[in-house]
Amino acid sequence: MSAPYKKVFWAAGFGWMFDAMDVALLSFIMVALRQEWGLTAQEAGLLGTGNLVGMAIGAIVGGYMADRIGRKPVFLLTLLLFGAASFASAFATGFFTMLLFRFLMGLGLGAELPVASTLVNEFAPAEKRGSTVVLLESFWAVGWIAAAVISYFIIPDYGWRVAVIIGALPIVYAWYARRTIPESPQFQQRPEQVPVQKLLTSHQRETIALWAVWFAIAFSYYGMFLWMPSVLVDKGFTMIKSFQYVLIMTLAQLPGYFAAAYLVENWGRKKTLASFLFMTAIMAFAFGQSSGTTELLVTGALLSFFNLGAWGALYAYTPENYPTPLRATGAGVASGIGRIGSIIAPYLVGYYSSLHYSYTFIFSIFTIVLFIGTAILLIYGKETRVASAARAN
Repeated sequence: MSAPYKKVFWAAGFGWMFDAMDVALLSFIMVALRQEWGLTAQEAGLLGTGNLVGMAIGAIVGGYMADRIGRKPVFLLTLLLFGAASFASAFATGFFTMLLFRFLMGLGLGAELPVASTLVNEFAPAEKRGSTVVLLESFWAVGWIAAAVISYFIIPDYGWRVAVIIGALPIVYAWYARRTIPESPQFQQRPEQVPVQKLLTSHQRETIALWAVWFAIAFSYYGMFLWMPSVLVDKGFTMIKSFQYVLIMTLAQLPGYFAAAYLVENWGRKKTLASFLFMTAIMAFAFGQSSGTTELLVTGALLSFFNLGAWGALYAYTPENYPTPLRATGAGVASGIGRIGSIIAPYLVGYYSSLHYSYTFIFSIFTIVLFIGTAILLIYGKETRVASAARAN
């Protein structure tokens, strides 16, 4: 691996990990906030929704700007915005101030993720491009695991504010590391700008497939995992036990990423993504019906394995569907469309939970959406592995 490639990969990876830590902490502190501030289930869901509205806007704007002014400056600015809002959220005094900070965090995070995956994609060797981006996405699992550890050991004894501060501080390192990375070699050539509407003309089939999959996977992930600790509490476990079980389930995310990293290069992007999406749907239904501890842990771990493996395959697959002038924009818009699903899902879970609908019913919704996304991918999606390896630009 070349020195610039390694520098970009690790700088992006550590930043991605710290971002995931802060996002994951919300799922744990929602349990504490519902007790401390007396939040209803719908208000707790709105905190997740506010974060995701920011991510939807940030993804579209960040991807567009990265194709106009460069990957590196957008990469740096997004982390600065995210880090400042994350640290400030530790001092939120109530529901509305926390909602504002979570929205600002979402703007930074939403813009960063498609730009980071595009930048790493453009530095990676062609024969390792897919697996490299999947491994980048695996840092997200490390961040979730770190958040689960922090929550388990810190929140019960020291409170959620200390946990948020600890989660935000490492972003200082990520900012320092990213200052030294080079600009993408493909953007240095200043590619000709292409009208955004070409996403729906010249690349219509690819765009339809990507938008459907992004919606399905974001809808299911944020609906299920932001509420996971609360779901376990509602099933009768204590807050501490809930955090412990989520930590165990989260550990299964890493082998999910590693399996996807191997398969995208040796089996293909589309087949890997479709298979992991399909199995996520099956495991979502199984988890919703689970009741005993062993059953919950096994289905929850498998749900983590397949869902996060699908995320990794999707981040590898998305940039390869577009040429250089549209790559970050296409990835950003697809991510933004997906965030519409992630905006709806946390509030939807809170709404149905407040009406005392069963989790079997709620998780069946995720299953149906994932089946639809898989079907559209199989019909409209194209395989990009061969094209990626041969891509000159």
